[in-house]
Amino acid sequence: MSAQESHVVVIGVFDGVHKGHQGLLTKATSIADGRKIIALTFDPHPTAIFAPDRAPTMLTTLPDRIELLKIHGADRVAVLKFTSDFAAMSPADFVKNILIDQLQASTVIVGKNFTYGYKAAGNVDSLAESGALHGFTVLAEDLNTGEGEVISSSRIRNLVTNGKVEDARLLLGRPHRLDGIVIHGEKRGRAIGYPTANLGNIQGQAIPADGVYAGWLTVGINHWPAAISIGTNPTFAGERGRSVEAYALDQEGLELYDKNASIEFGWFLRPTLKFDGLESLLKQMKIDCDQARNLTET
Repeated sequence: MSAQESHVVVIGVFDGVHKGHQGLLTKATSIADGRKIIALTFDPHPTAIFAPDRAPTMLTTLPDRIELLKIHGADRVAVLKFTSDFAAMSPADFVKNILIDQLQASTVIVGKNFTYGYKAAGNVDSLAESGALHGFTVLAEDLNTGEGEVISSSRIRNLVTNGKVEDARLLLGRPHRLDGIVIHGEKRGRAIGYPTANLGNIQGQAIPADGVYAGWLTVGINHWPAAISIGTNPTFAGERGRSVEAYALDQEGLELYDKNASIEFGWFLRPTLKFDGLESLLKQMKIDCDQARNLTET
């Protein structure tokens, strides 16, 4: 295959598109030599097919994943629908049908723990053997920060769900983000002077632990520093589910209902607390907002 006809193919689930994934794409860019770079990813997560009860929450939605892969060097992103039929494909058929016939791979880049094909029978060694047979080279790389620290999406997911968003941010190379739609809540924040955007349609995403965070709220072209609350609002009577709410600092009169929105988590401020009354809650909320303002201004 000529350079014009062949491609560098980088393969992975790429959940989070973290620094380890970014390293694979950087490697692809460095050796492409005029060839287009294709990132091959899978949706849904393979675990959702093999063991649905253990399917992980995701660090990125599929549209975010595609956007991030392109930002970090992919010319195209190929999304393979991961089904039980696809999972039953032999390693040899995966190579022939996907890598050769569909993607015209001349170089394939994967993480060192990459497996493929029925019952994960294929690995980096068998992929290299197939490459020798079909005329493509294989590069297997460690997924690390660039300073040698090993990264995995599972590790970052664990950090996020335990509220350690600063640590997750270092491994992602950006703040963890939730994407959803602003929905109607109890409107209690509006009544006490802190109107919040209540983020809905976030099922399946990795939600940080209950608590108060500093970060950012994005709606359309607007990107505001924000104080963010996750939890059940235990100060107020009644039972309610967890909510994710962001107060856009120093903004008034925003009409955000039913609009697409994103919340980014920069810093964990404190755990969720139950206050004795509204006065003590408002005093703490002012402290939270001042902290969030100082952090997001730096």
